[in-house]
Amino acid sequence: MGLVLFLICLAASTIGAVVGAGGGVIIKPVVDLLGLLPVSTVSFCSGCTVLCMSVSSLIRTRNNGVKLEVKISTMLAVGAALGGLAGKWLFELLRNSFENENTLGAIQSALLAVMIIAVFVYVCIKDRLPSFHVQNLLLTAVIGVCLGLASSFLGIGGGPANVAVLFLFFSMNAKTAAKNSIYIIIFSQLTSLVTALTTHSVPAFTWPVLLCMIAGGVGGALLGAAITKRIDNKGVEKLLTLLNLFVIVISVYNVLKFTVLA
Repeated sequence: MGLVLFLICLAASTIGAVVGAGGGVIIKPVVDLLGLLPVSTVSFCSGCTVLCMSVSSLIRTRNNGVKLEVKISTMLAVGAALGGLAGKWLFELLRNSFENENTLGAIQSALLAVMIIAVFVYVCIKDRLPSFHVQNLLLTAVIGVCLGLASSFLGIGGGPANVAVLFLFFSMNAKTAAKNSIYIIIFSQLTSLVTALTTHSVPAFTWPVLLCMIAGGVGGALLGAAITKRIDNKGVEKLLTLLNLFVIVISVYNVLKFTVLA
């Protein structure tokens, strides 16, 4: 199982590093699909993997010429961290409300499918829609709270929603959005991890499994940085579109798996 999880995290983090999705948006639904780990364990281990992947990616790409919008992204990150606390609380509330984690898995999968469908549609038509240059820091933080809440509850570590928001509200191109999304993910995932540790809500897991996943995440960050150098903004957008389609299909199947097929 360790090798399978390593390969999943390697592939997911490679793609996540290129498009700014972090990798959790692939890891969570794929591991749920395969039924390798309990739902709550997947969320925790995926978050740890995404955190390590994001730190590695940002360090590796620090001098790649893509601008990090520190002021805007820091406010988004602070908001995402606060939203992450709310998302973690909501996740734990629902987890303790259901005797069977399949119900929680179905809710997560359904919400993830809805969110990614919205992102997919937006990315496909964004060139025909207006984009904005939000400068108000309070509004920026509120946007970050919404992102953090969603990513923490769904256990995806950010995902394509971050990139779509950076497209829409801050008029970033694909590569700039990807790098700034990774920066935001670090804050939200670190907050989620610290919260889990301090509230003693860490689910049961084994260290070999977690270390295999983290190794895949770090390896994916390095591969993703190498790929980013070789493709342009359009290439990043095409990969993001394919990622969205993949996650939609997997998420819809997981809803069926946790309900009808359970």
